[in-house]
Amino acid sequence: MNGPINIYYDDEGDFLEITISNPPEESYCEDVNEEVFVRKTENSGEIIGIGILNFRENSKHMQEILSKIPIKINFESI
Repeated sequence: MNGPINIYYDDEGDFLEITISNPPEESYCEDVNEEVFVRKTENSGEIIGIGILNFRENSKHMQEILSKIPIKINFESI
C-alpha cells in the first residue's frame, strides 16, 4: 500500500474514510462489522482504505476495530 493518504470526514453524517492509493484503482468494499469496512483493489485484493460509520462512537473502540483489520501504516518523512 503506497501513495498519498487522503482523509475525508463528514461531520453531519459522522463518517470517516481514509484512503491510500496512487493512482486510484478499481476497488470494492468488504465489511469488517456493521459500521466498519475496508476498501480493496479489484485486481490484487490489497487494502487501500478504511471507512467508519458513526465515527464519534466507534472512535472509543479504535484499538479493537483496528486489531481486526490486517493493515499497518508506517509514517516516514520524504
